[in-house]
Amino acid sequence: MANDLVIRASKGNAKSVHLSSRNIRTLSKAFGKLTCMLALHLNNNRLASLPTELQSLQQLTELNLGNNVFEEIPPVLKHLNSLKKLYLFGNRISRLHPEVLEGLPNLTVLNLNHNRIKLIPPAIQRLSNLEVISLMGNQLEEIPAELGLLRNLTEINVANNKLTEIPQQLYNLTQLRKLSLARNSLTDLPEGILGWESLKILDVAGNRLSMFPFEFQFLALEELFFEGNNLVKNELFESTQEKEVFSLKELAARLILKEDLNKSSVVSRALLLYPDLQTMLSRWGRCAVCFQPFHTTWLECVQFINLRKDMKMKNSQNVPVRVLLCSYSCFNKSGHSYYGVARV
Repeated sequence: MANDLVIRASKGNAKSVHLSSRNIRTLSKAFGKLTCMLALHLNNNRLASLPTELQSLQQLTELNLGNNVFEEIPPVLKHLNSLKKLYLFGNRISRLHPEVLEGLPNLTVLNLNHNRIKLIPPAIQRLSNLEVISLMGNQLEEIPAELGLLRNLTEINVANNKLTEIPQQLYNLTQLRKLSLARNSLTDLPEGILGWESLKILDVAGNRLSMFPFEFQFLALEELFFEGNNLVKNELFESTQEKEVFSLKELAARLILKEDLNKSSVVSRALLLYPDLQTMLSRWGRCAVCFQPFHTTWLECVQFINLRKDMKMKNSQNVPVRVLLCSYSCFNKSGHSYYGVARV
């Protein structure tokens, strides 16, 4: 029956062919003759491979191979440079071959949900036009920093994986509007969250977060899902303050950070002579009270933000947001609503 459809489609120069849910195990080489085809739907079958003749489909823009039995992205796809939407959900894929990704420069949608993928290769950066990527329900243990180079991304779904952290480079995705990190093992989100200036929907439910990053309340979110985390509670305890003793390294770093690194000739020469110094100084923070820079976090505090009042969302719950202070001197100043964090 599938071959009959191919023959009819070939004679009629069909632009779209639907062969979903037909228990197809092998694909006829005759598909290579459908050179005018724009969309091919082969989901819900028993396919484990594709014939090399499919490389003739140079106009194909959409391919649905979901719910088959592929163990890898079919190698022939690296020849389909016009492909824009690729669906490979519900297969048995465990590895993404870089050479295949490099052959799909025009891809805008990539759906790899419910496979067995543990690693995203750095070659993912080749998908420079990608707008939506979904890897929900895999075995990912990390996200490569190279994903932050895909500046056209508007949606990322990596829910139901084994992530313990995300790279700070994801904050470079200024067009990102929807992000799902739900049901992983995240204990923290890195600082710099204001890079997600377009983000509207954030799902971090079912992780191990204790609080949200500094300046989280300034995001223009419309929806936030955060249930099932270990968020800091607003319960007061008595505490004692340790004596402040700054290391020589910290004092020197604070002095340097107060200088204009671009205008100070002494600092500029030092950075040229010691490249590691530039890396070290790049991880600085700014005190939320005195606004002076510091190298290492001296005092981690928390501020409780009301989602409705402070972020104009429908939810009226309070969430803890991290605040960094440079010293107990600033912590003891009046006029702020920051609390020290007690681990109990």
